[in-house]
Amino acid sequence: MLRSLAGAICSLFFMTSIAHAEGSIDQAISDIVAPIVNPIVSTVFYSVPIFGTDFPLIVGWLVLAATIFTIYFGFVQFRGFKHSIELVRGDYLDPKDAGEVTPFQALATALSGTVGLGNIAGVGVAVYIGGPGATFWMILAGLLGMASKFTECILGVRYRNEYADGTVSGGPMYYLSKGLSEDGRARLGKFLAIFFSICCIGGALGGGNMFQANQSYAQISGIFPFFEGRGWLFGLIMAALVGVVIIGGIKSIARVTEKVVPAMAVIYVGAALIIILINFTAIPDAISAIFTGAFAPTAVAGGIVGALIQGFKRAAFSNEAGIGSASIAHSAVQTKHPVTEGYVALLEPFIDTVVICTMTSLVIIITGSWVPGDGVTGIALTSKAFEANFAGFGYVLAFAAVLFAFSTMISWSYYGLKAWTYMFGEGKSKEVTFKLIFCVFVVIGASMSLGPVIDFSDAMIFAMGIANIIGLYLLMPKVKALLKDYHEKLSSGEIRKVKELAAAE
Repeated sequence: MLRSLAGAICSLFFMTSIAHAEGSIDQAISDIVAPIVNPIVSTVFYSVPIFGTDFPLIVGWLVLAATIFTIYFGFVQFRGFKHSIELVRGDYLDPKDAGEVTPFQALATALSGTVGLGNIAGVGVAVYIGGPGATFWMILAGLLGMASKFTECILGVRYRNEYADGTVSGGPMYYLSKGLSEDGRARLGKFLAIFFSICCIGGALGGGNMFQANQSYAQISGIFPFFEGRGWLFGLIMAALVGVVIIGGIKSIARVTEKVVPAMAVIYVGAALIIILINFTAIPDAISAIFTGAFAPTAVAGGIVGALIQGFKRAAFSNEAGIGSASIAHSAVQTKHPVTEGYVALLEPFIDTVVICTMTSLVIIITGSWVPGDGVTGIALTSKAFEANFAGFGYVLAFAAVLFAFSTMISWSYYGLKAWTYMFGEGKSKEVTFKLIFCVFVVIGASMSLGPVIDFSDAMIFAMGIANIIGLYLLMPKVKALLKDYHEKLSSGEIRKVKELAAAE
């Protein structure tokens, strides 16, 4: 496969370099696809004006679902937080359980798909438009989203396919088709599963691939002039790195993410903590600005609603709770009961949004980098904040951006692959085909802007949430029954910690 991968990427390089020399390919592709994709993008991200601020209905769809799941499952994200930590530590892990990866590896893989450039650039946009108060609403939406991850990942494990060779396939396409079929809704389930799979493939190639390559290249070329005008070279390097990892499947991806994700956290959160500690005298004012801005903002459009909308948007776009993507990674976990992975998964929005996004926001606020109306937003605002005390932190941010993008790409390659094999069947040749396509799109993403294409693929990711949430509403009684069964087995001692089992033997 490595030889095929190298040949495909090199062929693509020559084609794109020739076309790029003519200076027309970006515009030509944009002109062709824009009339087709723009209406789709507008539909998925359809917004309604609320107090002068546009509110995307898809965000309301995701946050409402998260609120309903939170209430329906009795605020499980708070009651079960301690148990989640125990499961991630491996306290209940039996190596003989069916599955391919440990709970920590599954969490790391899913986190690597959500902890991305949105945590750097997206928070900058949210704070610039919504002010410090957006941080409060972002945290609230992140806490609610924990219940959505809990629900979808339980179903992902419950309805996964387990094969003779020990591999598994799971995710919304399986629980939508199999779960709804049990309730006599086979046609609806099949339709939603196919719709989800098509959107997942589109989202994997675009938002989970091209966008990541494009934005990480922009960050690197701004720091290292050597790469300016050499997007193809950066793309080839990234494609080679991604290809080497994804060849080995979920086990290889998990081995990388379990190292990369903690490294990302140490580098990025560590840098943020240093900046916050240097400016520790400004912490009380920053916290005050967050709470005051959440309920009485004066410097942002739309007032309270404007801050709320920006916070909710960033949380929804960052942690993808309700989208269904994470359940594909969590379905590969080693476990004897589906509910264990629901508890593990609920940690994702907490780490992604409540911790990492909040740290970014605090750095922006505490350094005084946010200036209403000055036009500095997105990654430029975050970079300004990180360089407020140390100019060298710009390099740290660039390195973090590349790590975030790389980890997102390898996770989304797995999501896209599972949607691909659901539609076209399992088999090595079909897997290789998708992996080759995915690596080629890394080079395309780094070499070209392709605005409408990336916008479309981003829309595909959130369109996944339409099918997924419908299925979650219909299947949540099954989740409640599984939750009851799990706690009964915990109480009876049928499910025990590994140390307790060893002592009993």
